[in-house]
Amino acid sequence: MLKKAAFATAIAAASLAPLSQAQADTYVIDTEGQHAFVQFKISHLGFSYILGSFEDFSGEFFYDSENLQDSSVEVEVQVESLNSNHAERDRHILGDDFLDADEYPTAMFTTTGFETTGDNEGVITGNLTLHGETQEIEMPVVLMGEGDDPWGNYRAGFEGSTMLTLSDFGIDMSSFPESMHALELYVTFEGVRQ
Repeated sequence: MLKKAAFATAIAAASLAPLSQAQADTYVIDTEGQHAFVQFKISHLGFSYILGSFEDFSGEFFYDSENLQDSSVEVEVQVESLNSNHAERDRHILGDDFLDADEYPTAMFTTTGFETTGDNEGVITGNLTLHGETQEIEMPVVLMGEGDDPWGNYRAGFEGSTMLTLSDFGIDMSSFPESMHALELYVTFEGVRQ
């Protein structure tokens, strides 16, 4: 099967347009089966990396392999679900110095466009809202596969990653080494067609 790109994402609340949604199939992101992840990687003082994830999120994507321009995605992430496998560090990241999860409990991603770059890849553009700030980002994405599953459903799965500059979202990293001023956001979503 040809791999076509679309994407489903890190983090949303609308899609391209009602007409596009009418033409594309709707897929609900499968978070219950642990088949979807929103993860991040950031330098630790230039010596190693901190790896983490957001474990509570939901969303859906709209995908038609014959009309990729109609592809779009909506994702909402509960910021307090952050897990970097270190409870004290997680409390610090979620506090006022960084994400301020009490003030900004959700992060959202909303697509604004999609462009194919090959049979199995493309670039999705959208608005990411994090820490109360909204910025347009681009994320290269790839279709990992699509087809029938053993339970009578039809699934499609995508992955993508992009770099985020934290100051773009009002997160002050000036007291840290430059290597920590940006992080890599990685997402992989498996969705069930409705």
